[in-house]
Amino acid sequence: MKTMLLAVGGNSLIRSGEKGTIAEQLANARRTAAEIAGLCRAGYQIVLTHGNGPQVGAALLRSERGASQVPGHSLDVCDASTQGEIGYLLQQSLESELRNAGLHVPVVTILTQSVVSPDDPALQHPSKPIGPFYSRADAEERKRTLGWDIVEDASRGYRRVVPSPEPIEIIELEVIQDLVEHGVLVIACGGGGIPVVWKDGRLQGVEAVIDKDRASALLASRLGVDLFVISTDTDCVYLDYKKPTQRPLHQVSAAELAEYAKAGQFPPGNMGPKIESVLRFLRQGGKEAIVTSCENLRKAVDGSAGTHILPSHETMQMVPELQLELPAGGR
Repeated sequence: MKTMLLAVGGNSLIRSGEKGTIAEQLANARRTAAEIAGLCRAGYQIVLTHGNGPQVGAALLRSERGASQVPGHSLDVCDASTQGEIGYLLQQSLESELRNAGLHVPVVTILTQSVVSPDDPALQHPSKPIGPFYSRADAEERKRTLGWDIVEDASRGYRRVVPSPEPIEIIELEVIQDLVEHGVLVIACGGGGIPVVWKDGRLQGVEAVIDKDRASALLASRLGVDLFVISTDTDCVYLDYKKPTQRPLHQVSAAELAEYAKAGQFPPGNMGPKIESVLRFLRQGGKEAIVTSCENLRKAVDGSAGTHILPSHETMQMVPELQLELPAGGR
């Protein structure tokens, strides 16, 4: 049986124009689960990761609004709570779809902690906007009383920014490995995982967020999966995206893709981190990666849709590590 790590984006739960109600998220989760059940029927053992950008922003807002009546939650605790929230919606949807398809595949959500280095420069340079927009006066008050770092969005107001460090270790890796070996469909690394550091021999949460594609690439490499699939809001990777000269990439080598990235084809706020993560996976021994939309998952895995990226063994050592700035949203 082939193994796959599937990283689903925020549009798998909250689509453009939606408010993000539980009913909306559950309906979207069921559509995603139907595609995943089809992949299980095709013989794939799947590890599922997901984003949590909108959900963690909402959790922070609820915590802030309710702070006068109940103790507020730190960002790492909000990361943990949204892992459980989204995991529940996906797990329930998957169990229903798999049973309806006549497949006996146990499903479990693992609350996942991603270790970052306390010396990561990103911890000293907050850059990732999270949560709601504020007026200038409200933002300055929160900066003064809560110690937040604030940035201005010229058209929409002010937002809090937090660090987005590099994940270097996944605490629950052995548990995930054991479950995969026993045929369990594992949901893990939600939102990139809960950021933690080792301090004086103890794990400690960090007020930060981790890019979910980077965490997914790390987990895919550590598990040694056969296929790394990133589901996003486009059917494949495009060159000259949204320009008159736009053209799709159906199959490309890692070296070619790296050259396109160096030429600025993949913006940091859009496709950039996904391309970076795919190249990391292939550089670390991965066999194949696919980028496609949720609706085209089965077609892409069959080879009739999506962008397929293959390693270039003879040139991979010559491909420099890409350093792409993280996007402003879309965890």
